[in-house]
Amino acid sequence: MRIAPASDSSLFISFGDSISLEAHRRVISLFHAVKRLRDPRIHSLHPAYSSLLIDFDPLQITHAEVEKLVEPLIAERLTAETRIAESSPSNLPPNPKAGGQIEIPVCYDGEFAPDLAAVAQRCSLAEEQVIALHSGADYFVYFLGFAPGFAYLGGLASPLHVPRLSTPRKQVTAGSVGIAGAQTGLYPNHSPGGWQLIGRTPLSMFDASSRPPSRLQPGDRVRFRRIDRSEFDRLARLQASR
Repeated sequence: MRIAPASDSSLFISFGDSISLEAHRRVISLFHAVKRLRDPRIHSLHPAYSSLLIDFDPLQITHAEVEKLVEPLIAERLTAETRIAESSPSNLPPNPKAGGQIEIPVCYDGEFAPDLAAVAQRCSLAEEQVIALHSGADYFVYFLGFAPGFAYLGGLASPLHVPRLSTPRKQVTAGSVGIAGAQTGLYPNHSPGGWQLIGRTPLSMFDASSRPPSRLQPGDRVRFRRIDRSEFDRLARLQASR
């Protein structure tokens, strides 16, 4: 674990550098514990894969004082984890929160998958193998970030781990499904983006007028269901009529 200033008004707490449910469970547990303090000097909390960023008012509290606030909370959680592991390791929860199971239809046709061929070539796979691996995995929503409703999903099959594009696109269409590193994600709105695009969903992933506005929430489990172009068009019409 590492605790360090991230700016003049934020503290960074890291539980490691890897994407794992164990580290993320610690992040979410600490996130809720700090939130329960209801300390007005703390402005916002930003959980990520294995870290928590705490934004605070530097005119009212210092980095050292924030660290003093969170250290006992961290110690309590690590002690509780040890007790659980020693008494019954098999009963450790597989994910940090009980989320729902969400199915997302995705069309992998060429029009929606400008990087599919390049990904297949880089991974020494056929395009159909890339699609089968991507749509056959179980994913976990770790957190939302980058843009409103953009969900970072862990669980991408290791043969599909590819780097981001060397030059990001200036415009990515809403609903595009991308992969980068060990992650997959869906672009909720039109935006720039540097992930490798291999498909698109006709569903709206973010609606500011809905509650919650994001279709996916941290803790959700996700499966991608492959659909053809006619099904994509049919679902897109239904989505537009709502």
